[in-house]
Amino acid sequence: MTGATGTMGWAGLEEILRNPDKYTLRVLARPSKKNKHKLTPYIEAYSEDVFQVIWGDLMSYDDVLQGVTGADVVLHVGGMVSPQADYRPEATRKTNITAATNVRDAVLAQPSDKQPKVVYIGSVAQMGDRREPLHWGRAGDPVCVSAYDHYGITKAWAERLITDSGIKKWVSLRQSGILYPAILKNYDPIMFHVPIRGVLEWATVEDSGRLMERICRPNVPEDFWNRYYNIGSGEQYRISNYEFECLLLDAIGCPKPEKIFEAKWFTTRNFHGMWYLDSDVLENYLHFRANIPIKDYFYRLAKSDTVPWGIKFASKTKIAKLFPHLVKLAMRSMAMSEEHGTQRWIKDLESQDETKRAKAQKRVAAYYGSYEAYKAIPDWKHTDLSHNSSKAVLLDHGYDESKPLSELTLADMQKAAEFRGGKCLSKKMEKGDMDTQLEWQCAQGHTFKASPRLILLGGHWCPDCFPWPYKDSPRPWQWDKEAKRNPFFAQLWTPLHNADEDNVYGPEIFDGWETKRK
Repeated sequence: MTGATGTMGWAGLEEILRNPDKYTLRVLARPSKKNKHKLTPYIEAYSEDVFQVIWGDLMSYDDVLQGVTGADVVLHVGGMVSPQADYRPEATRKTNITAATNVRDAVLAQPSDKQPKVVYIGSVAQMGDRREPLHWGRAGDPVCVSAYDHYGITKAWAERLITDSGIKKWVSLRQSGILYPAILKNYDPIMFHVPIRGVLEWATVEDSGRLMERICRPNVPEDFWNRYYNIGSGEQYRISNYEFECLLLDAIGCPKPEKIFEAKWFTTRNFHGMWYLDSDVLENYLHFRANIPIKDYFYRLAKSDTVPWGIKFASKTKIAKLFPHLVKLAMRSMAMSEEHGTQRWIKDLESQDETKRAKAQKRVAAYYGSYEAYKAIPDWKHTDLSHNSSKAVLLDHGYDESKPLSELTLADMQKAAEFRGGKCLSKKMEKGDMDTQLEWQCAQGHTFKASPRLILLGGHWCPDCFPWPYKDSPRPWQWDKEAKRNPFFAQLWTPLHNADEDNVYGPEIFDGWETKRK
C-alpha cells in the first residue's frame, strides 16, 4: 500500500490489520517524524508476517519496486492532494505522475505469472464541473478537469498511465469527497471555490477503508477487474454543497450559511462533483457501505477526538450562534486571502494594478463566467437552495452500450471516434478485444494509441489536446475550443457554458508560477 498514513490509506490499513490471519500488509512510507509516530505502534504490535514498513519514497523507483515485488495486490492510494496541490502545482505534478509511473513500471517488471493486481485510486476531480442539469454522472463520461485544478489533472494523467499500460488486472476507483473528522480542520480559501448548488455524493472514511480491505479478498469476481468505478456512500450521501454546509455547521453549533457567509463569496462554476448513477455497482461487488444516516454521521464527526478545540469550545458555549457576526468576519478574511480567495480576485480586478487585474480577470472568468455574472449573483433570499433534481440526464458514450463488450467490433470503435470528432485509424480489431491499443486521430489531427477500454469505459481521449499546465511542454486548458470540435465532449460542456466563449487558461498565469520561476 502507498499512502498508508493519509486519510483513505489509514482507514484501509486499519481495516486490513483487523484480519491479521488473512493478510500480510506491506506499506511504503516516508521516514518523517509524523509517519514514524503513526506507524511505530503497529510495527511493535504485529510480526513481520502481518505488517511490514518500507521506509522510502514514492519518487524512488527502487523503493516502489521493493514494495511491489512479491505482492498479490498493490493498493496505490498515495499522492499529493488538495489543498496542498493548489499551492504547489509543480510538486503535485512531479509527485503524482512520478509515483504512478514507478508503480506501473514496478508491476510490469514482475514475472508474468506473478504480476500483482493493481488498485488505483482516482478522483471525482477528473470529471470536472457537473452542475445541474448534468449533475448525475457515470464512468465513461468525458474526463474534463476544471481550470486551475492541478490535482485533477495529475489524477487523470496517472490513471491513464496505469490503466492503459498492459497490466493484466487493474481497477481504477474514482474517489469522491471523503467525510472524516479532520475535515473540520480544512480552513482554507478553496472552501469558497465550491458552487452553492454544486453537488457531491460523499464517501465516508470508514466505507473507504472497508472498500480497501474487501478489494483484497480472493473471492472478488474476475469480471470486477479492468474497469473504472465511482466510490460513493449511496443515496442519502448525495447532497448539494449548501446542504453540506448546513449539516456541518449544525453539527458543530454554528449558524446556518446565510448568517456567516455572503452568497457571492462562493463561485458559480469550475469546480467538480456529481451524483453517481453507478456507485451502486461498486457496492454490489464489494458491500462496503455502513449506511449510517447522514445527519447522524455529521454529529459523529463533530464529537470526534480530532475536532479542533476551538470548534468544540464554540459548540459547547454556543458562542458562534450568539455572535454570528464574529464568525462572518473570520470567514470574510478567508475569502480575501491571497492567491485563492474569491474576494481577493474581485478586489484585484477592481484595482488599478494592470498585472493584478489581468490575472484576476482569468480567475473570475473561470469561476464566475465574467465580472458581470459575479455582480449579478443574488443575495441569499433570492438564491435557489432547493434540493437538486432527481432527474438524470444521461450522456451518450457514442456506441451501442446494450451490446456486451465481447461483441464490440472495429465498426463500434469507428462510430465512437466519429462521435468524438475524430477517427479510428486501425484497420483490424479482434472482436471484443478491449485491451489491445488501437490507433486514433482527434479532430486536431493528433494521432495516438489507446485501448478501447480507456476510451469507451474511462472517458479519455486525445492526450495532446488534454491540458498539461506545466513548464515542460506546457499546454493550456482549452475546453471551449474542444467542445466546438468534439460532440462527445460538447454534450457535457456546452449546456453549462456560453457557446460563444473561447477561453484559454494558459500556464503563464497559474498560481503566479511564471513570476515565482523568474
